[in-house]
Amino acid sequence: MKTSRSVSLLVGVGGLVTAYVLTVRGALTLDLNLGRRTRPLGPIQLDVQAEPETVFDVIAQPYLGKTSRAMEKKLEVLERGTDMVIAAHFTPVAGGLTATTVESVRFERPHVVAFSLLRGPVPYVRETFTLSAIEAGTRFTYAGELGADLWALGRWWGSMVAAPWERTVQASMQSIKVEAERIARVQRR
Repeated sequence: MKTSRSVSLLVGVGGLVTAYVLTVRGALTLDLNLGRRTRPLGPIQLDVQAEPETVFDVIAQPYLGKTSRAMEKKLEVLERGTDMVIAAHFTPVAGGLTATTVESVRFERPHVVAFSLLRGPVPYVRETFTLSAIEAGTRFTYAGELGADLWALGRWWGSMVAAPWERTVQASMQSIKVEAERIARVQRR
């Protein structure tokens, strides 16, 4: 009797670990639309000493142009159009795993880049980069919404996903700022 309980426990734990790994890797998305709980992402704001068009070009380049070798570990464009792409994003997470999300990315030159999650660790994410001209250059703003299902469990899982998600976006925004300011300095010379 104890042996069958131990086996059942091990199978149950193994199933939960497998579900966790598959969910984090984006191979399993539970989209039940049952008890969905949403939470805001951001806002995160940076001021960039470059024109909105320059910042927009830095954001759009790996999607609409050729993806650099440096970006290939983070991004794979699966389908490319003139103002929209379907892209897989790869993000290292705890435990040596790589989270994979697939998103549609829409470009409204020169002020908006909008992301909609198609596959990932949660069933619903909508995000926007907004670029506004200011005296010093560009106000670069990120805002979004993340949703997960199953009431309190969804609220908990959404919180677990949101924190590293926002850190990843903030790091990406910082690298966009650095590159846009570098380009702006070169253009001013």
